[in-house]
Amino acid sequence: MVDIAHQLVGARLYPGAVAVDATVGNGYDTLFLLQKVAPAGRVYGFDIQQLALESVQDRMANPDFRDCLTLFHRSHAEMDEMLPQAQHGLVSAVMFNLGYLPGGDKSVITRAESTLAALSAASRLLSPEGIITIVAYPGHVGGAQECEQVRQWCARLDSGRFEFELIEAKPDDRAAPRLFAVNRKF
Repeated sequence: MVDIAHQLVGARLYPGAVAVDATVGNGYDTLFLLQKVAPAGRVYGFDIQQLALESVQDRMANPDFRDCLTLFHRSHAEMDEMLPQAQHGLVSAVMFNLGYLPGGDKSVITRAESTLAALSAASRLLSPEGIITIVAYPGHVGGAQECEQVRQWCARLDSGRFEFELIEAKPDDRAAPRLFAVNRKF
């Protein structure tokens, strides 16, 4: 699912674009976004775990990326407040990879309440023809509820402005990851 999310997002990004990694985790999405928007673009990353932010900084081999990256030790629900006003409506892509930090404390998970607030913020920040990708993992404690809440949020979007697609890794497996792709039309 993450590879498909990268393909979808990669088609929308270009050097100089603005992107958000709403859940930095181990930093793989952050680095992917940086590769697409550097050297003139900007990536904003959010995570509530300091370990996640340190992980992405440790993985950053290209020193040019440091000038393109702003990390926030904050909830993704605060992205509206944290991104400069000048960037609102100009974000080409926002990536969410829900669940817990692989290799970290599995009791610290994304929660539907903050994820839904973050998705609403992301939809307001998105540029015309921008994309939001959400990889959800219903197989862990709390994951099924969060996944269902994300599905409902997507279904309630204004169909005149947004369209969404649900991609299931294994449709017959209720615990398999799911990818939601939300595209802004204009």
